[in-house]
Amino acid sequence: MNQTYGVVAVSAAVVVTLVIGSTGLRISRTTSDFYVASRTVPPYLNAMAISGEYLSAASFLGIAGLVVAQGVEMLWFPVGYAAGYLVLLAFVAAPLRRSGAYTLPDFADVRLESRAARRVASVLVVGVGWLYLLPQLQGAGLTLGLVTGAPRWLGGALVAVVVALAVAAGGMRSITFVQAFQYCLKLTALLVPALFLVLAWHGDPHPGAALDEPPTFRRHTQVTVDDTVRLRIREPLRAVASGAVDGKRYDDERLALEPGVHEVRAGTALRFPPGAPVPARESGDGRGGGASSWAAPLSGGRDEHPLYTTYGLIFATFLGTMGLPHVLVRFYTNPDGRAARRTTVIVLALVGGFYLLPPLYGLLGRIYAPDLLLTGNTDAAVLVLPERLVGGAAGDLLGALIAAGACAAFLSTASGLTLSVAGVLSQDVLPSLGVRHFRLATLLAVAVPLTVSTAAGKLPVANAVGLAFAVAASSFCPLLVLGIWWRGLTAPGAIAGLLTGGGSALTAVALTIAGPFADGWLHTLLAWPAVWSVPLGFLTMVLVSLATRDRIPAGTDAAMARLHLPERPAGRGVPATRRGVTTR
Repeated sequence: MNQTYGVVAVSAAVVVTLVIGSTGLRISRTTSDFYVASRTVPPYLNAMAISGEYLSAASFLGIAGLVVAQGVEMLWFPVGYAAGYLVLLAFVAAPLRRSGAYTLPDFADVRLESRAARRVASVLVVGVGWLYLLPQLQGAGLTLGLVTGAPRWLGGALVAVVVALAVAAGGMRSITFVQAFQYCLKLTALLVPALFLVLAWHGDPHPGAALDEPPTFRRHTQVTVDDTVRLRIREPLRAVASGAVDGKRYDDERLALEPGVHEVRAGTALRFPPGAPVPARESGDGRGGGASSWAAPLSGGRDEHPLYTTYGLIFATFLGTMGLPHVLVRFYTNPDGRAARRTTVIVLALVGGFYLLPPLYGLLGRIYAPDLLLTGNTDAAVLVLPERLVGGAAGDLLGALIAAGACAAFLSTASGLTLSVAGVLSQDVLPSLGVRHFRLATLLAVAVPLTVSTAAGKLPVANAVGLAFAVAASSFCPLLVLGIWWRGLTAPGAIAGLLTGGGSALTAVALTIAGPFADGWLHTLLAWPAVWSVPLGFLTMVLVSLATRDRIPAGTDAAMARLHLPERPAGRGVPATRRGVTTR
């Protein structure tokens, strides 16, 4: 990728983000402006903003990377990400808007009349937000590293600084316009290059090479491994090596790799001839890193229990969307419940259209960037394809456009997450002094994940986001569904369910990232916890609530009526208030 073009494109995306975000200094004057844009965002604008923050690094880079590495069964990711809005539309969108809350902890407080439930919800919102921010910062480091050659930590730091400035400047009002712009940029950044890539692919004499198993190098290819890896060779393979292979040093020398497992030390460069099969990169547990049959779902691949992991992915993505705090907070900005439903329908169209593109990049990456399977850097497939297929100045320009779109993906999602976490921190952690402490909370919201992002390792971006979905599905999905549709929910039941479902999923996520269990059923259960943690959250809430029926809040009937009865037409009601503070 031409670094000059890439730096200019990324810089332009950052500057436009800051310029649009700075408008918040002029138009955000009240607490309500900062938290929910005074509930005046129309459906079409809100839908674009939701789509902008929802289509994160996992959508822009991670899905294509997983398809390259693991095959078509990874298409459950875009299906689940989009279908989650159907569940949100059917069960949550309109009643949540009618609740009058600013945040998920607000909803828990209003519905259950419990400060304890509010505090538990606050902790989980911050945990999910920080967990989701980690892959955004990792993806930023990957993208800016490829574009500029800078170290990975610098990309995450840049995104954190830009997001903190944009959010602190104008809160929800300015971020709404920023995220709507960034959705348009992301869609353009994938759609326009895709047209050129498809034309180049159409002229290829072997367009179905993605189905080959194992994939092959289409031209002379040099691969330099950044970390020591173990490669499994299935048939004799010749290459030219500069570095250490199986403990022996080579200086631009030919070597013959026999079938079996070979260790390639960090910094070693291998040159492969055209038509050579791509060696399978093994994970730390000795299993191959690539799918055993790329085009056959549930073929085994990297996971030992493919059917279970598929259902774990479906549970997490279908149900996790309704528990993502940065998505839910945007529904509070709609004027009424009807507008919230219209917003969700528009989001389905915008998100569904976008998700047609990443699988295409994954397919092309399998054909034209198989070297990424060796380095393990498959999240970079979207970024390198224009240079591989188009080349020349046109390829450089298309690559720069994709880099700008990737930058927008990190900025938009990180902005929404920072906004939701800062809102909770400023209301429930820091002394409540309005906008001043909201800005202080913004700095805290980005500082913590930035500090720990390097310690999280190189977890694939989409996998990391999937873990955040699992925690959200296990905690806030039961709270919202039961809180909206079952009057028997009690504060002790909600607290027990949040701690049991969300806590168990969060523990599983921590153990997965730390990596003490590398294989077996225990590893699979921890890596895909939603199958058992979501039912556990629901069951705990129901059983504890039934055991504490005498603790049903006195205002339950009024709260349920507010959630389900249509609002007055906009402009006829009294000004909305929160905890005695007018939001006019």
